[in-house]
Amino acid sequence: MDELDVFNKISEIAEAPQLSVFCGEDDALARKIAEHRSWLRSLSRERPNPSNHYRVGVYIRYYNQTKYKDYLSNHKKQFVDALSLCPRWELVDFYIDEGSTAPNMESAPAWSQLLQDCFDGKIDLILTQKISNVSRKPRELALICRLLAAQRHPIGVYFISEDIFTLASYYMEDLRDTYMFPSPDWVVLDDEPQEVRLLSND
Repeated sequence: MDELDVFNKISEIAEAPQLSVFCGEDDALARKIAEHRSWLRSLSRERPNPSNHYRVGVYIRYYNQTKYKDYLSNHKKQFVDALSLCPRWELVDFYIDEGSTAPNMESAPAWSQLLQDCFDGKIDLILTQKISNVSRKPRELALICRLLAAQRHPIGVYFISEDIFTLASYYMEDLRDTYMFPSPDWVVLDDEPQEVRLLSND
Protein backbone atom coordinates (compact mmCIF):
# COMPACT_ATOMS: atom_id res chain seq x y z
CA MET A 1 0.00 0.00 0.00
CA ASP A 2 1.51 3.34 -1.03
CA GLU A 3 1.46 6.68 0.78
CA LEU A 4 -1.60 7.95 -1.11
CA ASP A 5 -3.60 4.84 -0.14
CA VAL A 6 -2.70 5.40 3.50
CA PHE A 7 -3.91 8.98 3.50
CA ASN A 8 -7.03 8.12 1.53
CA LYS A 9 -7.85 5.66 4.31
CA ILE A 10 -7.11 8.26 7.00
CA SER A 11 -9.25 10.83 5.18
CA GLU A 12 -12.23 8.47 5.37
CA ILE A 13 -12.29 9.25 9.09
CA ALA A 14 -13.19 12.84 8.34
CA GLU A 15 -15.64 12.46 5.48
CA ALA A 16 -17.65 15.71 5.73
CA PRO A 17 -21.25 16.04 4.57
CA GLN A 18 -21.48 17.38 1.06
CA LEU A 19 -22.72 20.95 0.76
CA SER A 20 -24.95 19.84 -2.10
CA VAL A 21 -27.28 18.58 0.65
CA PHE A 22 -27.98 22.22 1.50
CA CYS A 23 -28.02 23.67 -1.98
CA GLY A 24 -29.28 22.13 -5.20
CA GLU A 25 -26.93 20.25 -7.51
CA ASP A 26 -27.46 22.89 -10.21
CA ASP A 27 -26.83 25.78 -7.86
CA ALA A 28 -23.93 28.07 -8.82
CA LEU A 29 -22.47 27.83 -5.31
CA ALA A 30 -22.36 24.03 -5.48
CA ARG A 31 -20.53 24.22 -8.84
CA LYS A 32 -17.99 26.68 -7.43
CA ILE A 33 -17.39 24.47 -4.43
CA ALA A 34 -16.89 21.44 -6.68
CA GLU A 35 -14.42 23.39 -8.86
CA HIS A 36 -12.54 24.55 -5.77
CA ARG A 37 -12.33 21.00 -4.39
CA SER A 38 -11.06 19.78 -7.74
CA TRP A 39 -8.38 22.50 -7.71
CA LEU A 40 -7.35 21.57 -4.16
CA ARG A 41 -6.99 17.91 -5.17
CA SER A 42 -4.66 18.94 -8.00
CA LEU A 43 -2.18 20.52 -5.58
CA SER A 44 0.87 18.55 -4.52
CA ARG A 45 0.54 18.04 -0.77
CA GLU A 46 3.08 17.05 1.85
CA ARG A 47 1.89 14.71 4.56
CA PRO A 48 3.57 12.87 7.41
CA ASN A 49 5.66 10.12 5.84
CA PRO A 50 4.30 6.62 6.68
CA SER A 51 7.84 5.22 6.50
CA ASN A 52 9.05 7.55 9.29
CA HIS A 53 8.75 6.55 12.91
CA TYR A 54 6.23 8.73 14.74
CA ARG A 55 4.88 8.53 18.26
CA VAL A 56 1.32 9.64 17.60
CA GLY A 57 -1.16 11.42 19.86
CA VAL A 58 -4.72 11.46 18.52
CA TYR A 59 -6.84 14.42 19.61
CA ILE A 60 -10.62 14.08 19.47
CA ARG A 61 -13.12 16.81 20.26
CA TYR A 62 -16.17 14.75 21.14
CA TYR A 63 -19.71 16.07 21.29
CA ASN A 64 -21.67 13.59 23.37
CA GLN A 65 -25.04 14.53 21.86
CA THR A 66 -24.17 12.92 18.53
CA LYS A 67 -27.03 10.97 16.96
CA TYR A 68 -24.78 8.01 16.16
CA LYS A 69 -24.68 5.20 18.69
CA ASP A 70 -21.19 4.38 20.01
CA TYR A 71 -19.79 7.25 17.95
CA LEU A 72 -16.67 7.68 20.08
CA SER A 73 -15.80 3.96 20.04
CA ASN A 74 -16.26 3.79 16.28
CA HIS A 75 -14.24 6.97 15.75
CA LYS A 76 -11.36 5.61 17.82
CA LYS A 77 -11.51 2.31 15.92
CA GLN A 78 -11.25 4.19 12.61
CA PHE A 79 -8.05 5.84 13.84
CA VAL A 80 -6.63 2.52 15.06
CA ASP A 81 -7.44 0.86 11.71
CA ALA A 82 -5.89 3.73 9.75
CA LEU A 83 -2.76 3.79 11.92
CA SER A 84 -2.33 0.04 11.45
CA LEU A 85 -1.52 0.84 7.82
CA CYS A 86 1.57 2.69 9.07
CA PRO A 87 3.57 0.03 10.97
CA ARG A 88 6.22 2.56 12.03
CA TRP A 89 3.65 4.85 13.63
CA GLU A 90 3.16 4.14 17.32
CA LEU A 91 -0.12 5.21 18.91
CA VAL A 92 0.74 6.74 22.27
CA ASP A 93 -2.79 7.62 23.38
CA PHE A 94 -6.12 9.20 22.58
CA TYR A 95 -6.70 12.65 24.06
CA ILE A 96 -10.42 13.36 24.23
CA ASP A 97 -12.21 16.54 25.24
CA GLU A 98 -15.98 16.84 25.27
CA GLY A 99 -17.83 19.78 23.80
CA SER A 100 -19.66 20.93 20.69
CA THR A 101 -17.43 23.94 20.02
CA ALA A 102 -13.71 24.50 19.69
CA PRO A 103 -12.05 24.60 23.09
CA ASN A 104 -10.36 27.34 25.00
CA MET A 105 -7.02 26.21 26.36
CA GLU A 106 -8.22 26.49 29.95
CA SER A 107 -11.33 24.38 29.26
CA ALA A 108 -9.63 21.59 27.29
CA PRO A 109 -7.73 19.41 29.78
CA ALA A 110 -6.99 16.64 27.26
CA TRP A 111 -5.57 19.11 24.70
CA SER A 112 -3.46 20.70 27.44
CA GLN A 113 -2.20 17.24 28.47
CA LEU A 114 -1.38 16.42 24.84
CA LEU A 115 0.67 19.61 24.52
CA GLN A 116 2.48 18.83 27.78
CA ASP A 117 3.29 15.33 26.50
CA CYS A 118 4.65 16.93 23.31
CA PHE A 119 6.88 19.28 25.29
CA ASP A 120 7.99 16.33 27.47
CA GLY A 121 9.21 14.52 24.34
CA LYS A 122 6.56 11.77 24.29
CA ILE A 123 4.81 12.74 21.03
CA ASP A 124 6.19 13.40 17.53
CA LEU A 125 2.93 13.83 15.62
CA ILE A 126 -0.57 14.97 16.51
CA LEU A 127 -3.46 13.69 14.41
CA THR A 128 -6.83 15.40 14.69
CA GLN A 129 -9.87 15.45 12.47
CA LYS A 130 -10.14 19.18 11.81
CA ILE A 131 -8.78 22.58 12.72
CA SER A 132 -11.95 23.63 14.55
CA ASN A 133 -11.42 20.76 17.02
CA VAL A 134 -8.41 22.66 18.33
CA SER A 135 -9.22 26.37 18.04
CA ARG A 136 -11.30 28.88 16.15
CA LYS A 137 -8.63 31.53 16.71
CA PRO A 138 -6.10 31.46 13.85
CA ARG A 139 -3.44 33.38 15.79
CA GLU A 140 -3.67 31.00 18.76
CA LEU A 141 -3.47 27.97 16.50
CA ALA A 142 -0.52 29.41 14.57
CA LEU A 143 1.34 30.13 17.80
CA ILE A 144 0.81 26.58 19.06
CA CYS A 145 2.02 25.11 15.76
CA ARG A 146 5.12 27.33 15.89
CA LEU A 147 5.91 26.33 19.47
CA LEU A 148 5.61 22.66 18.52
CA ALA A 149 7.75 23.11 15.39
CA ALA A 150 10.44 24.90 17.43
CA GLN A 151 11.07 21.95 19.73
CA ARG A 152 14.41 20.13 19.69
CA HIS A 153 12.63 17.39 17.74
CA PRO A 154 9.96 19.31 15.78
CA ILE A 155 6.41 18.12 16.35
CA GLY A 156 3.88 18.29 13.54
CA VAL A 157 0.10 18.44 13.52
CA TYR A 158 -1.86 16.78 10.74
CA PHE A 159 -5.43 18.05 10.26
CA ILE A 160 -7.20 15.30 8.35
CA SER A 161 -10.24 17.15 6.96
CA GLU A 162 -8.19 20.06 5.65
CA ASP A 163 -5.23 17.85 4.62
CA ILE A 164 -2.79 20.21 6.35
CA PHE A 165 0.55 19.07 7.78
CA THR A 166 2.18 21.85 9.79
CA LEU A 167 5.74 20.63 9.11
CA ALA A 168 5.32 20.68 5.32
CA SER A 169 8.17 22.55 3.62
CA TYR A 170 5.84 25.22 2.25
CA TYR A 171 4.86 26.20 5.82
CA MET A 172 8.41 26.54 7.13
CA GLU A 173 8.72 30.20 6.11
CA ASP A 174 5.45 31.01 7.87
CA LEU A 175 6.61 29.19 11.00
CA ARG A 176 9.63 31.55 11.18
CA ASP A 177 7.60 34.73 10.62
CA THR A 178 7.79 37.19 13.53
CA TYR A 179 4.35 38.81 13.23
CA MET A 180 2.88 36.29 15.67
CA PHE A 181 5.41 36.96 18.43
CA PRO A 182 4.11 38.58 21.62
CA SER A 183 6.34 41.65 21.55
CA PRO A 184 8.36 43.60 18.98
CA ASP A 185 11.70 42.90 20.70
CA TRP A 186 11.50 39.17 19.95
CA VAL A 187 13.91 38.04 17.24
CA VAL A 188 14.18 34.88 15.16
CA LEU A 189 17.31 32.88 15.90
CA ASP A 190 19.34 31.74 12.92
CA ASP A 191 19.09 28.07 12.10
CA GLU A 192 22.85 27.90 12.57
CA PRO A 193 24.58 27.30 14.83
CA GLN A 194 22.35 24.51 16.05
CA GLU A 195 23.58 24.88 19.65
CA VAL A 196 22.20 28.41 19.85
CA ARG A 197 18.78 27.39 18.60
CA LEU A 198 18.60 24.50 21.07
CA LEU A 199 19.27 26.85 23.98
CA SER A 200 15.95 28.54 23.28
CA ASN A 201 14.19 25.28 24.20
CA ASP A 202 15.86 24.91 27.61
